[in-house]
Amino acid sequence: MLLVGLGNPGPGYRYNRHNIGFMAVDALARAYQFPGFKAKFSGEVADGLIEGVRVTLLKPMTFMNESGRSVGEALRFSKMPLASVTVFHDELDLEAGKLRVKQGGGNAGHNGLRSISALCGNDYRRVRLGIGRPGVKELVHGHVLSDFHPDERVWVRGLCDAICAHAALLVKGDDAGFASKVALAMGQK
Repeated sequence: MLLVGLGNPGPGYRYNRHNIGFMAVDALARAYQFPGFKAKFSGEVADGLIEGVRVTLLKPMTFMNESGRSVGEALRFSKMPLASVTVFHDELDLEAGKLRVKQGGGNAGHNGLRSISALCGNDYRRVRLGIGRPGVKELVHGHVLSDFHPDERVWVRGLCDAICAHAALLVKGDDAGFASKVALAMGQK
């Protein structure tokens, strides 16, 4: 199983809303004591187990718009089917702190998803991590590429912790159970 976190490389992007996918994958690596990330597949990779399931974590270092290049390299090397890929990414159309899981579907203007779909296909699972949408369309670009405010980082940590606490459901294919447990952990219905 390949779990991909989307984001942009470099310390200047570390706390960007667009990097919440990296944050989720980093949290999984810490929670399940994966060995350190190593450079591979035009990204950073760590291998380990989540509740007995062998998992590869991948953070593409290609910048968001070229994420598909890294994912494609990992798939060709591992010979995994695209259906074994789960991508964690920021989602403007979800309220901050909400999470949804879906298989396939559109890219909703997300350049990382667009790149993966163009180079690898569309039949992969997405874990959509809500960052909220600013009220005006012209503010979207700045919103996505701006840092989470320090007070927002509390819910980001909470969301990442909930993802880790219930990751066994995700890796075993219980998408609805995973989403439900994360929502309960975040105080949502």
